[in-house]
Amino acid sequence: MRREIIFEFTPIGASVKVTAVDVTSGLEVSVVAPSSAPRTELERIALQKLRYMLGRNADRKTGKDTPGDGDGSGGGGIVV
Repeated sequence: MRREIIFEFTPIGASVKVTAVDVTSGLEVSVVAPSSAPRTELERIALQKLRYMLGRNADRKTGKDTPGDGDGSGGGGIVV
């Protein structure tokens, strides 16, 4: 199934905040990177994070264990 994704670019000084929104679910993720990075690379990273979060949410709905969920490891950030 092909999803519609909206990308928003917000300049913040020498950086840019890239927000990716999945239109179907309304799930939104953001990444911050140097504004000198190529736009295609910024979109790729934001899309990768969005896909990760969509998969993580699907795992939660099906009851699969996801590392870091309620195990007291803290965090909340992800490395992409």
